[in-house]
Parts: sequence; C-alpha cells; structure tokens
Amino acid sequence: MSLRQLRILGYALLFAPAIAFAQTLPLPANLVGASTDAGEALLVGAEAREAYFSLADNFVTQKTQSFCGVASMTMVFNAMAIPAPAVPEYVPYNTFTQDNVLDDKTEVVIPKATILKMGMTLDQLGAAIATKPVEATVRHAADTSLDTFRTEARDYLAKDGHFVIVNYLRKAMGQQTGGHISPLAAYDEDTDRFLILDVARYKYPPVWVTSADLYAAMNTPDSDNGNRSRGYVLIAKKVGP
Repeated sequence: MSLRQLRILGYALLFAPAIAFAQTLPLPANLVGASTDAGEALLVGAEAREAYFSLADNFVTQKTQSFCGVASMTMVFNAMAIPAPAVPEYVPYNTFTQDNVLDDKTEVVIPKATILKMGMTLDQLGAAIATKPVEATVRHAADTSLDTFRTEARDYLAKDGHFVIVNYLRKAMGQQTGGHISPLAAYDEDTDRFLILDVARYKYPPVWVTSADLYAAMNTPDSDNGNRSRGYVLIAKKVGP
C-alpha cells in the first residue's frame, strides 16, 4: 500500500469514531457511508481527491441547523489558506470560524439574522463566498446538465486549491428532508460517485452518492430562491490582482 493510501485510510479512521458513536440517521441503500469498508475503498481508488485532504483537516460540524452554508464556507476558506481574521481565544493565530466568517460584506448579501432563521440559498451562498479573495462560479442545475456537473466538479476536485460546494434537496436522495449545503471532497470514476462531507454530522455521516442522484437532488426548485433550481458553486483562488 502506498503512503498516499495509508494517509487516506488514516483520515478515514480519524472520522470513524465520531461517526460510529453519533446518533445519526440510517442511510438509504443508494448512499455509501464514508467510514464503511466500501466507503474507504472508494476513497483509496478515487481519481479526483485533491480537495479531500485540506477539507478533512478543516472539517467542522455546523453550529446550528441553519448554518450548513456558513460551516461549508468556513471549511473551504480554511482549506484554501486565504487570509483569515484574528480570533481572540486563539491569539496569536488567525483562522476562519463560524463566528467570524460572516462580516460586514456578507451582511449586505444576506443578514446573519436571516441565516439563523432560514439558512441561505445557492445564489446567496455564491455571493457570500465572492466577498472573499476567491473566484466563485454559481451553477444552477437546471441551467447545466448531469455531464457538465460531473466534468466540472471532477476537474475541480482534482486540482490543488479548487473546491466545490453543493446545494441539494435531501429527500430527493432518500434522506430527511429539506435543502442542504455541504462541500464535495472526492470523485470515484469507476462507480461514478462523489463524496459529500456533510457538515450536519449530528444527522448524517459523510456519504458517497452517484452523480445522477446528486444532480437530481440539486435539480429541484427552491421556493426561497424564486423557485430557481439548487446547484453548486465552483471556488478557486483569484489569479492576479
């Protein structure tokens, strides 16, 4: 076994205790838990997994049931190592937390009070991400296709410093129940599955889902966003000034 594979299994074992003892909901048959033998094998064999390692280092559980977008942003910004705010309790270290990732700029996009009440939409997520020194490209599933999503997400997950956050309807994947946001971490070509690092770790563990099932769950109308479809955000560091 290569050092790379050993590192992957080390991360899988790191997650396993938290997942095994949490009171998580049972997974439907179409999803593969990341900490199962099958899930670990998918990660070892995954072709696109560059995003996995930095996200795993910064994996957090959303603080409230409406903070899935906030937790996802926090993970990605720390994984990208962009300049972070000071944190009084961590002086002299700087890092993004779910307490400081929202600021005056994101408040213009969507007030924190609104997020606490009802979360955020795909477009609000993309606009909030874009307040940082990154390139954020929002894709509504209805405006793309399964093939386009698969190709774009796979290519991003294979590149250093590139990330994908998905916005999907849980019940369309057999989970409970409404809209949700989490980062993708890897893609396995042989099974055509993506790994979702679910930030609601008190509810569901990270899972492998087929491209078709994930795309269908994103291609659902969001009544809080003018019935536009959910989708995904492609994120990378800005190049140049």
